[in-house]
Amino acid sequence: MNVVNEMTIKFKALSINESFARSTVAAFCVQLNPTIDEINDIKTAVSEAVTNCVVHAYPKKDGDITINVKITPTSAIISVEDNGVGIANFEKARQPFFTTKPEEERSGMGFTVMETFMDKVTLLKNENNKGVIVQMEKKFNGIAS
Repeated sequence: MNVVNEMTIKFKALSINESFARSTVAAFCVQLNPTIDEINDIKTAVSEAVTNCVVHAYPKKDGDITINVKITPTSAIISVEDNGVGIANFEKARQPFFTTKPEEERSGMGFTVMETFMDKVTLLKNENNKGVIVQMEKKFNGIAS
């Protein structure tokens, strides 16, 4: 993988920070000359990944979210990481409408949305009480400038 540029941000797992994460990642990806639709895809996927961390990763304590973005000549590779409780059953979590928090009226569409708007979604780490890393890739036709 030929990384042209890279950035990492770390912030508290608070819902108020979701828009910060979405906007920051989208702004960084502008160097790939994306279309408006491609930027909106990235914003939507990052929002879902961060929201998953905020809602599920730290049920009994405060925690952090780290996002790393690697720009290659033809793609953005976005990793969203928490150090929370992990995902008990990833295959179940990927199913549309599955939620572990029905009492909060969660839709259970987080991974479905990420997989719909990104070209590739991979679970890089899922360890009980050590956290999750979800990596998403969006491919572009242009060359990074």
